[in-house]
Amino acid sequence: MSNFNVEKSEGEWRELLTDEEYRILRQKGTEMPHTGKYNMHFDEGIYKCAGCQQQLFESSSKFDAHCGWPSFDESIKGTVKYVLDKTQGMTRTEIVCSNCGGHLGHVFNDGPTETGTRYCVNSVSVTFDDANK
Repeated sequence: MSNFNVEKSEGEWRELLTDEEYRILRQKGTEMPHTGKYNMHFDEGIYKCAGCQQQLFESSSKFDAHCGWPSFDESIKGTVKYVLDKTQGMTRTEIVCSNCGGHLGHVFNDGPTETGTRYCVNSVSVTFDDANK
């Protein structure tokens, strides 16, 4: 991907990110369900891209979707780009950070809240700023 505010070579990304962050953010990997540190995390604050620290999701949009990954019903406006994903024999909508292009996960139209949307996000692809610290 290109045309993002933050553009780095693959070597620069490898130096900046852990192996697991690189696998998920840059190679479009997925963490195992129910293993991510933010799956059952409900503190008040902001979730940010692990690659560039852009704010992505407010904690007020997070809910337990019982899917094994952190789920949100909306992103902060303009922070996520949507990409058609036809890999693994499925048609899905991939979500990437609008600032650096890092893979975050996928978005589905099966959410239980008013938005009807479920952003299914890899914990590894985000960091968290606690509002109480």
